[in-house]
Amino acid sequence: MPDYLRETAARVSNWGRWGADDRRGTLNLIDDEAVRRGMAAARQGKVFSLTYPFDEDGPQLGFIPGRVNPERKMISLNHSMSGDPGDFTSSDDVVTMGVQASTHLDSLAHVGYDGLLYNGLSDTTTDETGSTELGIEKVGPVVSRGILLDIARVHGVDFFDDAHAIGGDDLDKAAALGGITVMPGDVVCVRTGHQHWLRVGNKVHYSYPTPGLGQKSIEWIRDHDVAIVATDTIVFECYPPEDPAAMLPVHMINIRDIGLTQGQNWALDALAADCATDGQYDFLLTATPLPFTRAVGGPVAPTAVK
Repeated sequence: MPDYLRETAARVSNWGRWGADDRRGTLNLIDDEAVRRGMAAARQGKVFSLTYPFDEDGPQLGFIPGRVNPERKMISLNHSMSGDPGDFTSSDDVVTMGVQASTHLDSLAHVGYDGLLYNGLSDTTTDETGSTELGIEKVGPVVSRGILLDIARVHGVDFFDDAHAIGGDDLDKAAALGGITVMPGDVVCVRTGHQHWLRVGNKVHYSYPTPGLGQKSIEWIRDHDVAIVATDTIVFECYPPEDPAAMLPVHMINIRDIGLTQGQNWALDALAADCATDGQYDFLLTATPLPFTRAVGGPVAPTAVK
């Protein structure tokens, strides 16, 4: 990683902030006040699912080996335990998928560099059995205030054609558009409109190029002490990268140094349309990932209540 990014990483580091044994990073910022603030944002009773479908037609194209779209098949069909169909019968199915294939959260074991993960843990704490220290089960229940920062709307577009790099200025303008003051413990949902490419069947463009968080967003995230940042893209950050010498630097610094839980493939368009109509850009958000023990990511079905 270039020296200028290492300097940024040192400035934003949360290592030791919540003690040497901390395994949750910025999730520690979701305190009682943040939960109450989220509950107070559920003013209308409108409910929005922020989840992409979990099926074989998901967004993955095989660029990351093994991160397969959800494949579901029946393993039992109207089976009678007694052999008499007039008695109890049941059906069951099984799913095979990459835990980060569709709507998900990354665990803090997902990304490191220089042999280290968040809070100075050795990357050897992740082995063939998974993450012994930073698995997705460490996330726990996620309930807080969610806020929508509509970057596409700020720029007067429905979606971006290119790899627009979102900086702190973009995020500030989106907060101002929504009349939002970003508070510690908030979950920030960043909309780029990139879901458009999935709707029109162009999964290649959904994968590349993609708008997303740029290098100039890193200090904004740390300065605002947000708990989670989630986007409506597959990469999360701007790709191709702004600096060819730095591959996925936002992932590296956010996860490894800030201890930020990241979300990807969140469906934000329906929520954004409603926010633009009624002017309410904050909401109660629930987003607890499936707690697969030692997993480095977890599928999630986030729900927004306005």
